[in-house]
Amino acid sequence: MGGNHTQIEFILLGITDRPCAQTPLFVFFLLIYIVTLVGNVGIIILVRVSPSLHTPMYFFLTHFAFIDICYSTVISPRMLADLLSEDKTISFTECMMQFHTFAFFSTIECHLLAMMAYDRHVAICHPLLYVTIISSRVCWQMVASSYLFAFFSAIIYTWCVFGGSFCGPNRIDHFFCDEVPVLKLMCSDTHSSEVVIFAFITINVVGTSVVILLSYISILCTVLRMYSSRSRARAFHTCASHLMAVASFFGTKFFMYLQPPSSHRSLDKVVSIIYTVVTPMLNPFIYSLRNKEVKGALVKCRSRFFNHWQRKKVLSSSACTAHVN
Repeated sequence: MGGNHTQIEFILLGITDRPCAQTPLFVFFLLIYIVTLVGNVGIIILVRVSPSLHTPMYFFLTHFAFIDICYSTVISPRMLADLLSEDKTISFTECMMQFHTFAFFSTIECHLLAMMAYDRHVAICHPLLYVTIISSRVCWQMVASSYLFAFFSAIIYTWCVFGGSFCGPNRIDHFFCDEVPVLKLMCSDTHSSEVVIFAFITINVVGTSVVILLSYISILCTVLRMYSSRSRARAFHTCASHLMAVASFFGTKFFMYLQPPSSHRSLDKVVSIIYTVVTPMLNPFIYSLRNKEVKGALVKCRSRFFNHWQRKKVLSSSACTAHVN
């Protein structure tokens, strides 16, 4: 990285500076992080062990769950440690790497949501061509391209945020190294960096939003032409989970990153908590509780496990009886 980095450490001010609130917040966010890990790992395992879920939609969902795990892990452990520690310093390199990985996983999530919308568009609007258009090879190509594009986007974001000179204040008014609070500490002019960041965020956030919007406009037109009310209800139900995830993720992204830096206020921390901590926890519930296929696979998986456990118990009991005799 270029620039004058005479200040090699930053201080994260965190969520709150009130000591009495830090321990309850630690317990609260620790529980959220544990639920996030368990829920998303559960989704990945369920899809892997359930043949009925070996479809493109759930292929994208497993990657989405994996990204949510990584996305949350980039932020939560450091935030939890800072809630219990008096030393909230973070080195320049650590701060830069946290931002880079955060930008990387955040960008992938945008693209995955767009892919899932396109998948639903093809499934509902072109059902006879679905297997041909959304083949296994196409799925892997789409996911690989999103990872690659996100990696290069994250490099550009990181260069723009950390490539300038830091020679003044070192207190980051946030609980992680995010774009706006770090740019405020730069000694050099940040206008060109802000323009480049805004352009790439527009490509990634607005571009994927347009894909999602067009996909759902096409879905809506197709659904309204359906004669059967049952078919319409099934189509809407299929899209409901994805729409909820899109609303929670993109709503907060638009609020945070598509407004001028001068407009950012203390509410930014609350919004950041929603999309970095709360949303990754909610996504497994959104995609499971409102999804009959996932619930059905979960019931079958639980029955298989219970039957296997019962057989082992019977065999163990029989072996013990034979040994006694």
